[in-house]
Amino acid sequence: MINKKVTVLLPAFNEGANIGETIRSIHKLHPDFEILVVNDGSEDQTLDVALAAGANVWPHPYNMGNGAAVKTGLRIASGDWVVMMDADGQHDPADIAGLLEYADDYDMVVGARTKASKTSWHRNLANWAYNRLASYVCKFKIQDLTSGFRLLRTETARKYIYMLPNTFSYPSTLTLAYLRNGRSIKYVPIKTRARKGESKSKIKLIEDGSRFFIIIIKIATLFSPLRVFLPVSFLFFTTGVVYYIYTFLTYHRFSNMSLLFLMNSVVIFMMGLVSEQISQMRNDRIEK
Repeated sequence: MINKKVTVLLPAFNEGANIGETIRSIHKLHPDFEILVVNDGSEDQTLDVALAAGANVWPHPYNMGNGAAVKTGLRIASGDWVVMMDADGQHDPADIAGLLEYADDYDMVVGARTKASKTSWHRNLANWAYNRLASYVCKFKIQDLTSGFRLLRTETARKYIYMLPNTFSYPSTLTLAYLRNGRSIKYVPIKTRARKGESKSKIKLIEDGSRFFIIIIKIATLFSPLRVFLPVSFLFFTTGVVYYIYTFLTYHRFSNMSLLFLMNSVVIFMMGLVSEQISQMRNDRIEK
């Protein structure tokens, strides 16, 4: 790992108040690392501040999304490894060394936020729910599905660029894609800091929370559809059986509603099987 080149990727949108200190801290700790800032159409001084601090800056002509900035960074990064982290000061550059310790042993190393992190209670609750859902889908204990602080081998990460969305959900997609393709993930505990200055989080609780939940379901269906279809099929089947028992004991007949529930359970199950095969073929393409 010592002889390998590392790129620190910082997607940034209107982070002029914070990004300079972040870049200088990384330079001080890791002077040999490339610091790549993808300026995602910022309307403040982000680009000038990043350049003055000594980073390589790639500008987007307009705001395309956090995930789009990450995809751009992966395409042009010169390092053998890429460290993704936020530019707003929440991630401590000193934690980069903790991720690098496991670079040669795991395909992805993720900084998992601990309870000591400066995060709001509602975001902690949402992250807990997302982690439980993703763990069920992947059959793997996911400690922090949405963490944007992670280390990946550049060559491997580029295989998944076409699957990544342009939004904040790219960490979730990367995690599930790696696990689906049998790649290893290591979680390293970190403590995040509160955002500095006057900048506010770009994630809105109600609007983005509900949207992100739908995205998680879509990602789960994309990578492991049977884990989603099977419980729904079982629910319809159980409802049909229970309703049949009720109508048989009450009216001594088999109702059309019971038949509808049972038929739907079979249809949903068969759709899950077909989706599972399609998902497998889609993921096999990544390795070719």
